[in-house]
Amino acid sequence: MGRLDGKVALISGGARGQGAAEAMLFAKEGAKVVIGDLLNDEGRQVEAQIAELGGDATYVRLDVTSADDWDAAVQTALERYGRLDILVNNAGILGRRTGIEDTSSEQWDAILDVNAKGVFLGTKAAIPALQEAGGGSIVNISSIAGIIGSRNGIPAYQASKGAVRLLTKSTALQHAADNIRCNSVHPGMIVTAMTEETLAIPEMREFYDQNIPLGRLGTVDDIANGVLFLASDDSSFVTGSEIVIDGGLVAQ
Repeated sequence: MGRLDGKVALISGGARGQGAAEAMLFAKEGAKVVIGDLLNDEGRQVEAQIAELGGDATYVRLDVTSADDWDAAVQTALERYGRLDILVNNAGILGRRTGIEDTSSEQWDAILDVNAKGVFLGTKAAIPALQEAGGGSIVNISSIAGIIGSRNGIPAYQASKGAVRLLTKSTALQHAADNIRCNSVHPGMIVTAMTEETLAIPEMREFYDQNIPLGRLGTVDDIANGVLFLASDDSSFVTGSEIVIDGGLVAQ
């Protein structure tokens, strides 16, 4: 018996990397999964992989900065599977590594639009369906960059992830009476396509190699397992919380 049997989940940014790992794990645990992304080919591949393993998934094109796309994704879940129980706001972008003075307004807006506004729009679109289902779980993927600052960080990225952290708490408090839980996950340095450029910088790789207490970089499965806990009924008394999955980096 799976930990998500009978549940329907919508995962943004589910076509590759961390989001794809979450989609595969959710399906393995019994959920029906709607995969939202802009990467059509990759998204359909994940849909097909889940089907091959005996699961049930549907890919939808989802631009997380579009309220209409979010409404359509939620509607797909309702029409295809009859309900929505779980939303994972996973989609995000990193942006160019620049200091504050070299960050353009356009770069700031692009990162905040996807990473912060996208979470707001997804939450707003999903809440009526979660209410109709009698409650559910929203899991927002933030970052350790939303908790601590960094001399080498990307200011707009850090601001966006800090926004997600506090929007999570507001959502949890405003909708606790609806039995809708909302929590955030804060990955450290995880090996994905999004972090390849960062890890290719010798001093950055050296920093993580020397400063992660558990002695290794994280994997997408490390994050997916934490997301699964928050999405499942195992965390039925957890809301407004943040789970840091970083090998101990920010504990120092």
